[in-house]
Amino acid sequence: MKLKKDLAISDSGFLFNPSSGDSFSLNPIGVEIFKLLQKGESDDAIITLLLNDYAVDKNTIDKDLNDFKIMLTNHKLINA
Repeated sequence: MKLKKDLAISDSGFLFNPSSGDSFSLNPIGVEIFKLLQKGESDDAIITLLLNDYAVDKNTIDKDLNDFKIMLTNHKLINA
């Protein structure tokens, strides 16, 4: 999955797509996932990093990551 290169995100979670003018508000974990995806981290690496940082089980993180990626796809924030 490759995110569009022109997306901008603030530390407070404001995500802006200059191509469409759309903006989104992400929670702190969403910001972290987005930044890891920008770096090109694999799903397994993201899951491992989040497991180390948060008191949550692997199934929850896996589902949340999958849901997040579906949201990115639905809002056309990835390159096909």
